[in-house]
Amino acid sequence: MAGTNLIYGLGMIESGVTFDFGQLVMDDEFARMVKQVVGGIAVNDATLMVDEIAAVGSFGDFLSLDSTLRHMREQSQPALIDRRVRDDWQERGASDLATRSLERARTILDSHHPEPLPEEVRARVRAIVAGADEDAGVG
Repeated sequence: MAGTNLIYGLGMIESGVTFDFGQLVMDDEFARMVKQVVGGIAVNDATLMVDEIAAVGSFGDFLSLDSTLRHMREQSQPALIDRRVRDDWQERGASDLATRSLERARTILDSHHPEPLPEEVRARVRAIVAGADEDAGVG
């Protein structure tokens, strides 16, 4: 919002001394929400819904229109933040954001199988590290 183009420290806790995968997932959720806000709200004929609002009238319920719900969902669809009412949340186990974030991190770590880097890329990385070690007098 202030023109920043860098988000730093996702997943870091304890002044950056500790990295927490659950915190990383939670921070990613927050960063996506900020990106959505910074992106602004589209203002055009479809989003203004002038015809729909006029048809419903000043005392009508335009909040129940499919188009209203669709546009609301375009603005905010958090993956981890639970917006259910308290009774529903408690009936479904009362899982908090930290728990859901850690569970999501575990799912990602368990299911992600990255492709190995090609040998030429690995060789280039090794050469860069060796050069840096030599420059630093290490190794």
